[in-house]
Amino acid sequence: MSKPIGIGRRSVLRGLAGSTALLACPAIAQVKPRVVVVGGGPGGATAARYLRHGDDSMHVTLIEPNRIYTTPFTSNLYLGGLKPFETLNFGYEAIAAAGVGMVFDSVTAIDRDARQVSTNGGARISYDRLVLSPGIDFRWGAVPGYSPEAAERMPHGYRGAEQFKLLKQQLDAVSDDGVIVIIAPPLPYRCPPAPYERASMMAYALKARGVKNARIVILDTKDHFAMQTLFIDGWERHYGGMIEWQDPAIHGGIKAVDIKAMTVTTDFETHRATLVNVIPPQIAGRLARDAGLADDSGFCPVDAGTMASRIDPAIHVIGDSATGGEFPKSGFDANNEAKMTAMVLRAELAGGRRLPVRFTNHCWSTIAPNDAVKNGARYEPRDGRIVMIDPYTSQLEEGAELRAKQAREAAGWYVGMTTDIFG
Repeated sequence: MSKPIGIGRRSVLRGLAGSTALLACPAIAQVKPRVVVVGGGPGGATAARYLRHGDDSMHVTLIEPNRIYTTPFTSNLYLGGLKPFETLNFGYEAIAAAGVGMVFDSVTAIDRDARQVSTNGGARISYDRLVLSPGIDFRWGAVPGYSPEAAERMPHGYRGAEQFKLLKQQLDAVSDDGVIVIIAPPLPYRCPPAPYERASMMAYALKARGVKNARIVILDTKDHFAMQTLFIDGWERHYGGMIEWQDPAIHGGIKAVDIKAMTVTTDFETHRATLVNVIPPQIAGRLARDAGLADDSGFCPVDAGTMASRIDPAIHVIGDSATGGEFPKSGFDANNEAKMTAMVLRAELAGGRRLPVRFTNHCWSTIAPNDAVKNGARYEPRDGRIVMIDPYTSQLEEGAELRAKQAREAAGWYVGMTTDIFG
């Protein structure tokens, strides 16, 4: 009887020793979900911060090529001379301090089968879930004669610090009798009111410098635009006919741009300009398209309740590259999507709390100092798509006091938003 008992004791002891070894092994006991976030704009940077949420339940890595992010939102106020360029710039120190691993490099490829991203520096970073926020790219051939090289002469001014500064430099060089041509893109594109706020701020800058008889011609690819009656009313009140808007029924279509001659040819006439601001049609960032996450629209279809790609559910696409309903493409919305995605991932990967999904979007547009209009709505997912509810917009009969209040709201929102994103 003693032999079986002895063998049993040794077996138990070996089992206990093995169990102790397992408990003592951090590689087994402390495996954490790995979430990689690509893109450090309002979508990606917000997602990285909120994924940490004050604890270390997940490994979070943010990959972004630039150490400084320049916000496209409110960059029009820089054009108008109402903000210095430095106030548009933000670093990632607070995000790193929250425990996010920062990798300052470009992602060159996504291996969806291996669940790895490759960087320009040669790193291969594995993920359990990938949050992709690559921003916008352009359909360069959609405007005949326009290309990445042409953008150095006719800036789009829609992404990147150098483009914003180039557009400002050219605006500051416009003198008496100068002509500015803005080509406004078809929907969908980043921040629908932005081209018209841009025209407003260009007109303000010219007027403030005392430039005489300058003209701004907006050649639109749409037959109407966001808050159209409000903008046109403001242009007449503040700038006295300096800004002319033409829809396709008037100009007949954009036939070509010529960077050497500085001309824009339409079906109706040829405009010889001092400054040409071409805003091309937009599509999802190239990285998302190269990974096969975009559909025929050029954007990435997602489930609106999770922002998970409908093509690869291990990848969540947020910000301007995503499409999944009626939500607009804006910094405000990217920030909302990022926080919702972080909540979903924390619930699925780390046992966090999952609340009902809601979006909001508010957009302020400055027509002149102390004259800002706004629109917005609430959004919620229904049947996998985002649906707009409770939309609102400014009204023509608003008084000067309310418009000035809305301008202050816009300034306060910017401070709050950038603090929420970058810390």
